[in-house]
Amino acid sequence: MTASANKRDCTVTNPRGGGQDYQVIVVGGGAAGLMAAGQAAQQGARTLIVEKTRNPGQKLGITGKGRCNLTNVATLPEFLSHFGENGRFLRQTFSQFFTADLVAFFGELGVPTVTERGGRVFPASGRAQDVVAALVRWVRSVGVTMVTGAPVERVIVHGDRVAGVQVAPIPCRRRDRGARDDSGGRIHSGAAVILAAGGASYPATGSTGDGYRLAQALGHTIVPIRPALVPLETAGDLAPQLQGLSLRNVRVRLRLNGKRVAELFGEMLFTHFGVSGPIILTLSKRAVDGLRQGQAVAISLDLKPALDERKLDERLLRDLRSHGKQRLRTVLKGLLPQTLIPVCLELAGISPERLASELTLQERRRLRAWLKDFRLKVTGYRPFTEAIITAGGVDTREVNPRTMASRLVQGLYLVGEVLDVDGDTGGYNLQAAFSTGWVAGRAAAGWVSAVSR
Repeated sequence: MTASANKRDCTVTNPRGGGQDYQVIVVGGGAAGLMAAGQAAQQGARTLIVEKTRNPGQKLGITGKGRCNLTNVATLPEFLSHFGENGRFLRQTFSQFFTADLVAFFGELGVPTVTERGGRVFPASGRAQDVVAALVRWVRSVGVTMVTGAPVERVIVHGDRVAGVQVAPIPCRRRDRGARDDSGGRIHSGAAVILAAGGASYPATGSTGDGYRLAQALGHTIVPIRPALVPLETAGDLAPQLQGLSLRNVRVRLRLNGKRVAELFGEMLFTHFGVSGPIILTLSKRAVDGLRQGQAVAISLDLKPALDERKLDERLLRDLRSHGKQRLRTVLKGLLPQTLIPVCLELAGISPERLASELTLQERRRLRAWLKDFRLKVTGYRPFTEAIITAGGVDTREVNPRTMASRLVQGLYLVGEVLDVDGDTGGYNLQAAFSTGWVAGRAAAGWVSAVSR
């Protein structure tokens, strides 16, 4: 490998000159970091973003399958419920900056939004990159300096106060005449540091858990991290047989040690390794935690949730009587997708060649039971590279929920996925990132103003 191949591109936008100190330093240029930096700058603070990748907002640019589900129009109580027990931590944050505020904010940036099924809010263009571009233009317009290709090695603390950050000594080459080498172990001084380094999911976008390392080095407790909103792996060859099959309007129940602990209605998908899709992803955190605790984990599919046992039995009898001379595999086309019929009959112990009129009472009961309770054993979950978000992170008891300020280190703020706060799919997590960033940016600017007097 040549020497030049070991170098990485580094750029600086809005440079304020060599040796310039900053008041607020934001570690990470994702959703939370961009919002935090822009808000701090708008309050008058000299602000720097230090981003480890070449381009800010990489993960934001691929969210929502490239469409960017910005938020959700759910009421505050319902919104908080989608974060589980830790949702209460966000109440004070959302009281300051919530859905309507975010929609108005993007409207002012020239990104109109639309609301779709389930209350999900997207940019009207359907392009996540439009969101990224608007945020980057905005932070530059309010005077934020941005250093890219510069991983942060440590947060510098003097006594019990933040004093700046040190960038890891990685060689870099100048991409244009306006850029300077800014990642050679350089120290940036600042009275406030906002950790917005993201989680550990989609590491190719720069989210490799740096925020947890930096926070832990400063004394913060890290709740063990694990993939969340992640596909699940199942036992046997059933899922591979059904690979590509998408089921809508089904009810999925999650069972831990045989006990039903959660259920959801909606859409799911079979894959070569197991199951995925919206309702599986939402249930996945509890499944992952169950597996990590050594519990027996299974999912139960109710393929006919609109019919109770009695009504389903009546439907089966009617179909069997109406098509008594047809083979059972043909009759079931009215109830199941084609690819699911062989699996159904095999697991119910019924020959596909049986005529409908020949089905016994016991066989009909087994068929009915399977339609209401098709079980799959969950054996694992996919890695961080396939997880949408990260569960775990900085213990929220160590963070002021009104300002995102650390309770341990003065001048330190923690936002976004760095925190032990994670929600369901549907725009909830991005709203939390933007809201915590908004609050932290303004609070940090207020802090540096106070300490500089």
